[in-house]
Amino acid sequence: MGHPKRQKRKYSRPKRPYNKERIEREKKLKQEYGLRRKREIWKAEAILREFRRRGRELQAHRNEKKEQELIGKLNKLGLKCQSLDDVLETRLDSILSRRLQTLVYKKGFANSARHARQLIVHGHIFVERRKITWPSYLVESDKEEKIALSPKIKMSVVEQKSE
Repeated sequence: MGHPKRQKRKYSRPKRPYNKERIEREKKLKQEYGLRRKREIWKAEAILREFRRRGRELQAHRNEKKEQELIGKLNKLGLKCQSLDDVLETRLDSILSRRLQTLVYKKGFANSARHARQLIVHGHIFVERRKITWPSYLVESDKEEKIALSPKIKMSVVEQKSE
């Protein structure tokens, strides 16, 4: 029996650890999106970096099928893209705003982004009747309407508001 496969890191650390502008920018993002640690920003940046890398590659070596796949994937995620230029112009905010945590907060299920995170981690949020416990889950645009609060929690929220 072999050894279990080691998991690959899904992000890369910043090249300059003490860059003041980056630290300030990350601090604002962390606050705005209710993130737990900067690693979550780095993971989102890595996802974006990969989409952009694929976009640049396709611009250099045209492949209609792969272009449509990439643009289709981004549109499915809710990031509006018509061409490869749109893919390259995608911003970090657009990835962070597709996270389950952000959408739960924006839909009004939670009082703050941090509260949204807690509801998700505690298993009170369902997407298409499936319990999702990762705040970083990227919600596809067609599943956005299917985000629901656990019936148990709905009752306690209603009771709190009536008091």
